[in-house]
Amino acid sequence: MSERAAPFHCPYCGDEDLRPGEQGHGAWECAACNRAFQLKFLGLLARGLQRHDSGGDPT
Repeated sequence: MSERAAPFHCPYCGDEDLRPGEQGHGAWECAACNRAFQLKFLGLLARGLQRHDSGGDPT
């Protein structure tokens, strides 16, 4: 079983001083702004990734 990816920064203040929260899976605490937040994977989009660029110069 592989480990889950950790967030790189706080979504509120942008600081990197994050610690796993005690509220359970996906919970994180920011020591800089004293906020707690939770990350949750919702699923894949049905339409997927759609690219509209052709790679060339637009004419």
